[in-house]
Amino acid sequence: MDTEKVLILVDVQNVYYTTRQVFSRNFDYNVFWVQATGGRQVHKAFAYAIDRGDTQQKQFQNILRAIGFEVKLKPYIQRSDGSSKGDWDVGIAVDALDYAGEVDRVVLVSGDGDFDVLVTRLQEKFGVHVDVYGVKSLTAASLVSAASDYFPIENDLLLSR
Repeated sequence: MDTEKVLILVDVQNVYYTTRQVFSRNFDYNVFWVQATGGRQVHKAFAYAIDRGDTQQKQFQNILRAIGFEVKLKPYIQRSDGSSKGDWDVGIAVDALDYAGEVDRVVLVSGDGDFDVLVTRLQEKFGVHVDVYGVKSLTAASLVSAASDYFPIENDLLLSR
């Protein structure tokens, strides 16, 4: 029997802010990696982040690389009106559609309801199983409903205080 191939897509900003808001703790990428990859072959694993260029952030990105992620960065943009921009939704969707035909399972870490359409399309067009991980109280119901399986980010997926 062939080993199941998996594509992992992590919306770093989403998981950072949601775990901090609800639990005042950070996501445990090592525990997540073990859970999401157990018995599976990792085809691609992407962590999508915003680059502010600071030392602590660079260290975090190196930790993600050591775990097995390819880190994709976009510059942080501060607009003149004080608002900021920095999301990877389109990039995540493009990579999901580019690689879904090569895998059996897609694992998406995000609670962003905009991804419900993507999850549905991946299942319909490619016949892949789509796991979604997100903080329960901040994950869109439409995304949970669209997922093949939903895994709430809770204590076991959080770093100790």
